[in-house]
Amino acid sequence: MKLRTKYILFVFILHLVTLVLTYFIFEANKVMFLVAEVFIIISIVISWNLYRQLIQPMKALMVGLDAIKDRDFNIKFSPTGKHEVDQLIGVYNQMIDQLRTERTLQEQQHFFLEKLIYTSPTGIVILDYDDHIQQINPKALQILGASDKELLNETIGSVPNELFTQISGLKSGETKVVKYGGASTYKIQKSHFVDRGFPRHFIMIEELTAEILAAEKNVYGKVIRMMAHEVNNTIGPVNSIIQSTLTTTGLWRSQDDLLREALQVALDRNHNLNLFMRNFADLVKLPSPNKKELELQSFIRSIIKLMEIKARENNVELIFEPPGVSIYILADEQQMEQALINVVKNAIEAIDENGIVTFSIDADAKQLIVADNGTGISTVQSEQLFTPFYSTKKDGQGIGLTLVREILINHGFEFSLKTVATGQTEFRIIWR
Repeated sequence: MKLRTKYILFVFILHLVTLVLTYFIFEANKVMFLVAEVFIIISIVISWNLYRQLIQPMKALMVGLDAIKDRDFNIKFSPTGKHEVDQLIGVYNQMIDQLRTERTLQEQQHFFLEKLIYTSPTGIVILDYDDHIQQINPKALQILGASDKELLNETIGSVPNELFTQISGLKSGETKVVKYGGASTYKIQKSHFVDRGFPRHFIMIEELTAEILAAEKNVYGKVIRMMAHEVNNTIGPVNSIIQSTLTTTGLWRSQDDLLREALQVALDRNHNLNLFMRNFADLVKLPSPNKKELELQSFIRSIIKLMEIKARENNVELIFEPPGVSIYILADEQQMEQALINVVKNAIEAIDENGIVTFSIDADAKQLIVADNGTGISTVQSEQLFTPFYSTKKDGQGIGLTLVREILINHGFEFSLKTVATGQTEFRIIWR
């Protein structure tokens, strides 16, 4: 039973009992009975006024409570002139002002956090209580090469992605540095926050490629310059002495042919060593690209012509099906030629025999794909790709892919090299 019902029932019973009692007490004295009735009527009026003064403000406050339940913090009450009720109304109004301020501040903070997550240069993936992907920012989508429709509401372990495979093994608070996409390096960190009393995990994916490449280049640049300096300082005088010796006919007799041949071999080896060091020096001295508009189909055809002889030697067929519309990119033709020759050369050498290397252009995705059906790239090899001086070849110098990497990065092109299926290895170059 509501309070106001109890109050009305109590007043009704009280005055009814009083009325009956006065009737029996003053039955003989009609004047006193009438006076008693007047007092009862006055009491009823006073009780009604008290009801209005006490219950009506309570009804108004109940309206305010309903507004709070609906999270509407705009309803306030004016003072009534009654001290006790005005105190209650004052506390209510103060509470409403505080709630409205807190909600405004919370909405501002939430908006700022959403904006920060959306524009962050770090990839951020936020999970729900059951570790399903609830939110993912544009940078993370760009890194993963996927759309939010493909990832939202999926668990980390169920997404067929190499980077998510690394993330699924992380515990909260752990950090790991991984290579992804062949040439890119990322730091992935898993952490959690408390939401409504329960922990929720989130993952941050930070690209370290630029910093690592800069550090690598600084280190191997110093090493190469030091090696080139020492080798050149040694080879120059030695070659001069050997050439002088070989051209001084008075020093030689007919039986000295073996010694002459040995000196010639030493001279040739010195030239090869000089060429070897020059290749490394070219990597350090690579100039900024002189970008001009380049028609991609004609460029690929010229590369195929350059590599036809080597391809035939290895029984490899070069196939190119150009799109119907001409595709243009901004690039340094000489540097891109150098890069693509290295890519095609590696693709040919990855095929044992009787293989194919295909060239394809995806105009919509702005990608050039060079694919081969060779032996493929193992997991261990993929982690070392594009690392300076690393080579899978017996006599490799390990500068081919490093040079390709430097040229493509200087052009601002994205790229990847990986085996996507058995007998299908792809080198992708992406321009924007």
